[in-house]
Amino acid sequence: MIPIKDNMPTDRFPLVTVALMVAQLVVYVLAGHHAHGVGAIFVNASILQLIGNLWFLWLFGNNVEDSMGPVRFLVFYLLGGLVAFGLLKAVGSGGAGAAAGAVSAVVAGYVLLYPRAQVLGVVVIPFLFTVIEIPMIVMAALWLALQVVFAAVGWSDYLGVVGGLVIGALAIRPLATRRKPTPPTAAAF
Repeated sequence: MIPIKDNMPTDRFPLVTVALMVAQLVVYVLAGHHAHGVGAIFVNASILQLIGNLWFLWLFGNNVEDSMGPVRFLVFYLLGGLVAFGLLKAVGSGGAGAAAGAVSAVVAGYVLLYPRAQVLGVVVIPFLFTVIEIPMIVMAALWLALQVVFAAVGWSDYLGVVGGLVIGALAIRPLATRRKPTPPTAAAF
């Protein structure tokens, strides 16, 4: 399933979310997997990871940014990336993929803020596709399962996801001050 939209409206343009997406793109183009220092938290391990991270950041970062405001959201994102980077360095992977940890923090935060949100997604089966609506909690479980598969096949860069999920789950409540009610299903799409 490829998520295409959630049912949570935003109150303002997600300026920090967009800036973080641009930063990931710039770091990937200029440094590939080899950025150092703070720039390392914008590093993606592959083009597929970059595309997935940008898409999930776009889909879910806007509402997390709305709930915190731009400054706290930036701190939240950077904290997720730094924890992921530290974990990746500790297991000897060099830190490539720390951006996935930052995005993981955002996904964990979104799930805890809006567990009853719905995600509209495209299901692609050869010669057939359909659009379905699923609960965010199911979407997050599918996303986490994909990360586990990547880690299991030896892509240790995805282990930073764990650090991001944990820090996102721990930091969301203190940083998110504005929480919107979840709209009814299907009506917001």
